[in-house]
Amino acid sequence: MLESARPLQAAGAAAPQAGVRPVAGTGLVIERDGRRLLDVDGVSFDDRRLIAIVGPNGAGKTLLMKVLAGVLQPDSGTVTWAGRPPSREGYRKLALVLQAPVLLRRTALANVVYALKAAGVTAGEADTRAMDALERAGLSHLARSSARLLSGGEKQRLALARALAIEPEMLVLDEPTANLDPASAQAIETMVGDALARGVTIVLVTHDMAQARRLADDVVFMHRGCIVETGKAVDFFAKPRTALARAFLSGEIIT
Repeated sequence: MLESARPLQAAGAAAPQAGVRPVAGTGLVIERDGRRLLDVDGVSFDDRRLIAIVGPNGAGKTLLMKVLAGVLQPDSGTVTWAGRPPSREGYRKLALVLQAPVLLRRTALANVVYALKAAGVTAGEADTRAMDALERAGLSHLARSSARLLSGGEKQRLALARALAIEPEMLVLDEPTANLDPASAQAIETMVGDALARGVTIVLVTHDMAQARRLADDVVFMHRGCIVETGKAVDFFAKPRTALARAFLSGEIIT
C-alpha cells in the first residue's frame, strides 16, 4: 500500500510485529542555503509491491529515499520503521543499493559474506547463502574474482545480490540501471522481479519512465521537494491527475 500525507504512528510507539514495514515519514524537511530541498507531509510504504519514485532532476527523489532508509537525517520530521525509530536491528530487514555501488576490496563472494556476517549470520551459513545469492545473480563463476575488477553491470548485480542475501523485507534502489547496457539492465530488472515475487517491498528511484511502466505497481511523483501525486502506476501513466504530472510525462518539465 502506498499512502501520502497521512498521520502516522508516533515515533517510539511499540509495534506488535518485527521487521521494518511500514517504512514511513512525516513532516520531512531538508533545507540548504535557504532553499527547501525536501518538504514531505507524510508517506508510507508497506505492502509487497514495487513503488517507483519519479520526477525531474532535483525533485528530491534520492533525498527522500535516503531519509526513509535512515542514512540521511532530515532537518525536521520523523521516520519510523514498523512504528519505531530506525534501529541497528532494522538494517537487517532494510537493504539499500545506490547508483554507484560501494564494494569492498575483496572477492565477489567475500563481499556478500561480509554483509551476511554483519547481519548476524553464522560463518558456515553465510558462505552457503552468499554462493546462492551469487548464483541467483548469475555471478557464481566470478565468486573468487576481485569485486573491483568486475564490469559495471557485474558490480551492480553484485551489490544487488549482496543486498538480497540478507533477505530484507524492503529493498530501496537508487537508479540501479543508470548507465548500464541493455543486457545488464535486463539482468537487474530480472533480479528485482524475483525479489518482488518473494515478497520484498521495493522502492525504486528512477528517471527511466519505460522502466517504471514495466515494473511499478505504484508511483510517487515528486517536484521541487514535494510529493505532488501518488497512485497506481497504470493510472498515473494513462491519466495523471495533476497538471504537473501531465507536464512531466509530456517532457515539458526538466527541473
